Amino acid sequence: MIEKILLADSGTGNTEAMMKVLMEIPLVQRTSVTVLHVVPSQVSAEAMAAKWESGGRTLATAITNLNLDPSRVTAVLREGDPKDVVIQVAEEIDADLIVMGSRGLQGLKAILENSVSQYVFQLSSRPMLLVKDDLYSIRPIKRVMVAMDKSDSAKEGLNIAISLLRDIKGSELTLVHTVSSLKAKPFDVASADPNQDPILMAAAAEVKKYGIDYKLAAPEGKPGRRICELAEDRHMDLIILGSPDRRPTIAKGLPDLDKVLGESLTDYVRVYATCPVLLTRMAA
Repeated sequence: MIEKILLADSGTGNTEAMMKVLMEIPLVQRTSVTVLHVVPSQVSAEAMAAKWESGGRTLATAITNLNLDPSRVTAVLREGDPKDVVIQVAEEIDADLIVMGSRGLQGLKAILENSVSQYVFQLSSRPMLLVKDDLYSIRPIKRVMVAMDKSDSAKEGLNIAISLLRDIKGSELTLVHTVSSLKAKPFDVASADPNQDPILMAAAAEVKKYGIDYKLAAPEGKPGRRICELAEDRHMDLIILGSPDRRPTIAKGLPDLDKVLGESLTDYVRVYATCPVLLTRMAA
């Protein structure tokens, strides 16, 4: 259940537009929202004072633009490295969801260019909704795709999707389970029969309990690419993707090599998807 949302607002990008869309969903209207703006450390007192003043204006503008219920919103202005502060505040408020922007940088480039979203994506254990800065528009959430497999994080993604859509009229849920195959035809999204897929059938049985319209898809090929192609073809408003935490506790401060190189499923989708991506994070 989503009860506490952390909105990391840098003052640029599409995070505020995303939050407005989320607030149209009955479930989210009952949540408490913390709007965070981080002021990087400066070399002089004058520069720091200017940054704090600018940060305060950014927060005030965000609160005004979002028109949130004053009893359900908290504004937080902090100094420090944005990457670390976002994770710290998420822990402090016990956030159920982090909403933040992303430049869509991939792998090693994201690391070298100090990507905040990439850092938080790797080290936070909380669900994250990533919104690319260059998305043309943020649409109301009615068409949601959930990538299914046998993992607990995928099941949690399905639960979140159901919670978001069950009170939205005209909503539709697409359940997708990609099938790796050397014989896959790159653009044949109907190459596998989803009605024979036990993972999809189990998910569909759960969706039926809530009367949500749904479709099934079992495309063959590389999972990240196929999910992005299908989402674009079907004009999805949101992709929900399970992202299990596969790192041992001793390696929490180290990046996963496959994510650094941009080869993981979650990394591929967050970079190339043409709609916002919600990553569910549960320990494997």
